[in-house]
Amino acid sequence: MSRLQTPYFLIDRQILTQYYNMLTDALTRSWGNYIIGYSFKTNSLPWLIHFVKLKGALAEVVSDDEYRLAKYLGYQDNEIIYNGPYKSKDSFQSVLMAGGIVNLDCLREVEWVRELSQQNPDFCFSVGIRANFNLESMCPGETTMGEESGRFGFCYETGKLAEAIALLKAIPNAKIAGLHLHSSSKSRSVNIFRSIARMACRLKQEFHLDLSYVDLGGGYCGGMAGRPEYCDYFPAIAEELSVCFQPSETKIIVEPGISLISKCTTFVTEVFDTRDIKGTRYVMTDGSRFNIDATMIKSSYLFHIEQNPAYFGSRRLLTDQVISGFTCMECDRLFHYENCEELVPGDRIVYENVGGYTMSLNPLFIQYFPSVYVRDDTKISMVRKKWTPEEYVQGSITDV
Repeated sequence: MSRLQTPYFLIDRQILTQYYNMLTDALTRSWGNYIIGYSFKTNSLPWLIHFVKLKGALAEVVSDDEYRLAKYLGYQDNEIIYNGPYKSKDSFQSVLMAGGIVNLDCLREVEWVRELSQQNPDFCFSVGIRANFNLESMCPGETTMGEESGRFGFCYETGKLAEAIALLKAIPNAKIAGLHLHSSSKSRSVNIFRSIARMACRLKQEFHLDLSYVDLGGGYCGGMAGRPEYCDYFPAIAEELSVCFQPSETKIIVEPGISLISKCTTFVTEVFDTRDIKGTRYVMTDGSRFNIDATMIKSSYLFHIEQNPAYFGSRRLLTDQVISGFTCMECDRLFHYENCEELVPGDRIVYENVGGYTMSLNPLFIQYFPSVYVRDDTKISMVRKKWTPEEYVQGSITDV
């Protein structure tokens, strides 16, 4: 088989299947009563969504566009978990009325529930509510926000959560069925999820909640040497939740993204030029930092080199090579390749653990969306072709 045209993403189906099975096995052993909601925002590639749908995962969406994508790809309203601050009122109503899972994020959504309850007095509305709480005080140094407040949900410490709960309890045909407790962390440690589960117990007891589910959100680690796996998280979560919840009565909801798909995805780039400028060797590749680090926050990457099999020359050992992207931005420099053999045109740099967010955050900057392939054993199939100007201009109006 000839080499595939770079740049491209490559998903290994066997590894993806392995991690999905690891997730379900850990949940089954630890709690038994669970729902998996696949995070559309992490990677909304249609092939991937179809894969998890066939496995039984619900669609976890956070916007009207993601909701409509879920519907387009075959999800029914009752198979959707609707989170986030940017819901549309129409899709909010559709999911809620169909028996889907809706986690309220702000007071305007509480008001939507009130309006719907008045319009449908014989309908019982079951909603979840997202709690914003100081996880940093429970896990010092581990959270993304640190001492700053997160901006999602109802704040427990300021009394806004209590206010929202009181408003919902005052609606005669509404019930608080669940708590949504997703919190971002830097560490992705087991201790983070122990603390989230402990908070679920605290809120249940303090506000006398009869909950059908506890939504733990996402943020798990996966596929990294020396870091927790699913089999580490869920026994610890179950130990904490079992203090005041029973699996027979309360489901846990998990919303994996990166932990499920990053290990199975690589991004393959190729060197097309090298140049020496004022004593610095620049290695130019057809992939970009924007493809795998759109937020410009990474300081290192997991990668390996595949040398050009057609190159027969000798390779010098170079002190430093600056691996760069194809764009016209000076910041498009990925990493320093130090004290290694020189790279030459035709060599490939394969970036590992890049499935989560990196594909969704790809820009249409200078080069359009790259191809995506899936490897199943020895077979490789294209599941998204590289965008061309035809895809780029679709839906555009060119009349002036």
